[in-house]
Amino acid sequence: MASLRKRSINLAGHATSLALEPEFWAVLDAAAAEDGRSLAALIGGIDAMRGERPLASACRVFALQKAQNA
Repeated sequence: MASLRKRSINLAGHATSLALEPEFWAVLDAAAAEDGRSLAALIGGIDAMRGERPLASACRVFALQKAQNA
């Protein structure tokens, strides 16, 4: 089982720490590169659309959907 990897992301001017498994980070990094934007910008978009879902969960769901549609 992979351990969580923590990264600091600046969202809306605030430093936020996000802990995800390396496999999810890999998908998010690839999605950001594919879109030609930074990881922070990608996660900012996820954050804006997540509603009541915790940010880490929203990122995992995004990564899962991205992987399923690949």
